[in-house]
Amino acid sequence: MSLQPFERLDAIAVPITQPNLDTDQLLPARYLQKPRANNFGEYLFRDLRFGKDGSEQPGFVLNRPAYRDGRIIVAERNFGCGSSREHAVWALHDYGFRVVIAPSFGDIFYSNSLKNGFLPIILPEPSVGAMLEAIQAAPGTHITVDLETQTVLGPDGTSHAFSIDGFSKHCLLNGLDELSYTLSLVGQIADFERRFEQADS
Repeated sequence: MSLQPFERLDAIAVPITQPNLDTDQLLPARYLQKPRANNFGEYLFRDLRFGKDGSEQPGFVLNRPAYRDGRIIVAERNFGCGSSREHAVWALHDYGFRVVIAPSFGDIFYSNSLKNGFLPIILPEPSVGAMLEAIQAAPGTHITVDLETQTVLGPDGTSHAFSIDGFSKHCLLNGLDELSYTLSLVGQIADFERRFEQADS
């Protein structure tokens, strides 16, 4: 998957009000054997977005016109819990989402997100709750996320600071996964090996 550098995103926020939303709801298990070349966005929330006949479920949030172009999710606690499933992050990414803000995440989901160019942001539960209320009251409301300054600008104009480790921040800002980060250091690795060989000779 080609990663795009992430710096600042101002986008429509989509409310997901179900706590403990697990990876099987994000991406049903029957899609796990699909090749990565597929657009996994088609499978995101598949059993919640569509009925058995393939028709859209009008009550599901992503099927509401005001939220169709959303790129930021604001969610309840323990988002992405359940089984280890990197495919769930692929589905969010391929659908067009770049950020999810929640009070807490499943640990493996959080780690998988950072490895795949997707930004999970942990904020205090009262702050997330206020955002959820605001974006439900006014569908189509924007939130701004600035990774460089590590801030979220909420619908009411309040700025919220968030934490992220330095390595993940560097990779997101530069559009790097772990492999491309390693490849970016090839020159330095070669220089180190050359100096080591010279010192050993």
